[in-house]
Amino acid sequence: FQVKSENKKTIWSTEEVPAGSEFDDTWDPREKPEYEISYKQHVGTEDVFFGMTGKDPSTACCEDIVIKIKLPETKYSDITLDIQDKILDLRTPKKKLLLHLPYPVNSKEGRARFLSEEEILEVTLRVSRKFDFINFS
Repeated sequence: FQVKSENKKTIWSTEEVPAGSEFDDTWDPREKPEYEISYKQHVGTEDVFFGMTGKDPSTACCEDIVIKIKLPETKYSDITLDIQDKILDLRTPKKKLLLHLPYPVNSKEGRARFLSEEEILEVTLRVSRKFDFINFS
């Protein structure tokens, strides 16, 4: 069994490196904040009462991912947030969160708001799905 590579000095092929590993930093001493992931879907009366669209309460039918991150003793100006298709990278002076998202998201259509009284950053990301028998839009 031989692996053909373009450069003989490389030890990993690009297929062997997991997506998002360029963000991993095991030597960073900052602690990981508490977070919670929930899902949101838009339903109407035809979904709730009649079941006409085939939507169910599973995550396969949800349109948005909502991530709530607890950031005590943090100011809004100290937060750095980078969102890729499958990765959320949050950094503050005291906290660091590298989160591999459960579904691919549209990083251009997300929104974030900082709730200063609760010290929570709420990030809402639109899930980008391929069309299938559940997802028609």
